[in-house]
Amino acid sequence: GRRKAPANMPGQATNGSAARQDKSRSPRSLKDAAEIDLDDGFSAQAIFTSKTSMSGYTYDDLICLPGHIDFGVSDVQLSSNFTKKISLQTPIVSSPMDTVTEHKMAIAMALEGGIGVIHTNLPMDEQAKEVSKVKKYKSGFIVDPICIEPIMTLAELDKLRSQCGFTGFPVTQDGRMGSQLLGLVTKRDTDFVKDRMSTRVSSVMTPFDKLITADEGIELATANQLLRGSKRGKLPIVSKEGRLIALVARTDLMKNAEFPLATKDSNGSLCVAAAVGTRPADRDRVKVLVATGVDAIIIDSSQGDSVFQHEMVKWMKSEFPDLQVVAGNVVTKLQAKHLIDSGADALRVGMGIGSICTTQEVCACGRAQASAVYNVAKYAKSRGVPILADGGISSPGHIVKALALGAGAAMCGSLLAGTEESPGEYFYAENGVRLKRYRGMGSIDAMKKGSDDRYFGTAAAVKVAQGVSGTVQDKGSVHRYVPYLTQGIRHGMQDIGASSVSKLQNMLHAGEVRFELRSAAAQREGGVHGLHSFERKLFAS
Repeated sequence: GRRKAPANMPGQATNGSAARQDKSRSPRSLKDAAEIDLDDGFSAQAIFTSKTSMSGYTYDDLICLPGHIDFGVSDVQLSSNFTKKISLQTPIVSSPMDTVTEHKMAIAMALEGGIGVIHTNLPMDEQAKEVSKVKKYKSGFIVDPICIEPIMTLAELDKLRSQCGFTGFPVTQDGRMGSQLLGLVTKRDTDFVKDRMSTRVSSVMTPFDKLITADEGIELATANQLLRGSKRGKLPIVSKEGRLIALVARTDLMKNAEFPLATKDSNGSLCVAAAVGTRPADRDRVKVLVATGVDAIIIDSSQGDSVFQHEMVKWMKSEFPDLQVVAGNVVTKLQAKHLIDSGADALRVGMGIGSICTTQEVCACGRAQASAVYNVAKYAKSRGVPILADGGISSPGHIVKALALGAGAAMCGSLLAGTEESPGEYFYAENGVRLKRYRGMGSIDAMKKGSDDRYFGTAAAVKVAQGVSGTVQDKGSVHRYVPYLTQGIRHGMQDIGASSVSKLQNMLHAGEVRFELRSAAAQREGGVHGLHSFERKLFAS
């Protein structure tokens, strides 16, 4: 049912004579007020399935019209589906890119209620180690501390301190995590040593026999008590053989917070996904990742509707029936059908629309993202398969639009690049802005490292770039940035009148979420305009 105005509107003529006295009224205005249509805008179906329009629409082409609010912003529930069996409390997924997701990002995303996908531009055993670090993570335990060798000089130690910002380090036999712990060196040990060029760490560190340590398997609460009693800054966790397993720092315990939204498996470990290709060797990679405990595998391909991916999906579902498999990328209903028929548990939707992607420009193939998300999500819903809106996300508003068009979650690359947890080191531009490097997996730099399989270019004599390399500005920690994104999503959903993602998508399919197309002038009007200059602050905490 369409919404109608009440029969007696304020100021409306109530009899025929009064109507006749108003000569300014046209015959059309005499129509019964009950016939007035109060539905502004258009349903998604009217926009995306119109036979008169032959255009594809992006997120910025659309605006959601406000609905009725009868709940608070804190009442908005963001739980949604990543795959058929994995649900998220935060509908955000970090992209499998080598400048976005390794174990630090995956841990942070899972703690915040999302999930991270470890990229495939790593040797098989290295990718498995990244997955293992996520699965073994326990809040408050540092499982990958920077270790140093006993032969390091204090001058070298000073340089390391300036680079990483830490002052205390575990000293191990070969300078690596997992080897024999020899001692700890802190700022207090080195402050008054004058000869820093020749003095070795081994001569000033606190040796192992004078350290207070804890055995592997200790609970965080017990470790906290030990630290308080010892009045030390760090507590090494060691195996029976004396190998360093983890580190607990007093500063971390003081600021350690509970993460009630964390995405965990049935054993209480954080959930993590990993990307693979479609080469025969990737089957061995899948076996190793499954043995490590990975929760989902994403097949990383710019064009997912290939015989290679169909065979890969079928093989994984036959070998590991409980493994969640995310196939893609796709942008049409037919592509989606082929991959769902092969056994996919979720689909990635998007082709050539990332900020660093040039696939549409180079290959003349792809689709505008809003059109792709709506059409694929509508078909996938009929098959009970969730979709991930992958790419084209540059603000919380874009995530709201992706969810309002049927996506289960948004996969983000550039939005999360530049955070502390993304791989790579910060550097400064000439104007003093703090930056990190960010590149597309179709860039020449990434393809040389191994991602050319994603674009079916492994054996090609000439590698054709489908992406670029660039830089992004520092965004701080994921633990501050993701809450900003989720709060923006909640406000957007409240304005639409949806108190949950499931309700939002029920409203979508009932035609109750209303949209309008925006002209170029409307898009300018909807952004910052008319100012000489301005400063943009994303959030305040």
